[in-house]
Amino acid sequence: MEEPIMKKLANSMPQTGRVVWIGLRPAPKAPVQSVDKVVATTTDGLVGDRFHSKYSQKRQVTLIQQEHIDAVASIMDKPVDPALLRRNIVVSGINLLALKEGTFRVGTAVLKYTGLCHPCSRMEENLGAGGWNAMRGHGGITAQVVSDGEISVGDAVSFAAG
Repeated sequence: MEEPIMKKLANSMPQTGRVVWIGLRPAPKAPVQSVDKVVATTTDGLVGDRFHSKYSQKRQVTLIQQEHIDAVASIMDKPVDPALLRRNIVVSGINLLALKEGTFRVGTAVLKYTGLCHPCSRMEENLGAGGWNAMRGHGGITAQVVSDGEISVGDAVSFAAG
């Protein structure tokens, strides 16, 4: 029996994105540290980030699209520093929501989509009045590391499988 067209489309993503920024959150409310590369492990998530093995593995890594940061900046009518959004990895050129229910390669690591990364009340503090609402629908995704690897700024981001 032939695969249904929608399933076929969902499992075909020729676009390849790029990592444009990486940030680590060493502790709650601590400033985000911008780095050029990070090691991702199945046990610790991103080495140096607070969301490691003692937290839910479903939220080991958070990713957001640069295109969504640009939309938030437009709504807020000011530039938005990715560190203020407290996500780990900013990507460009690939639709993160299209990775739902699948795995994807970032650098040499393989991640699994685990859910949406909704904005928290901290966005109002970090971005100013209206920041939380500006982020709604633009918060990115959460992921789990399923294969260890290294992720660097400039690395490719590509769909692996459903």
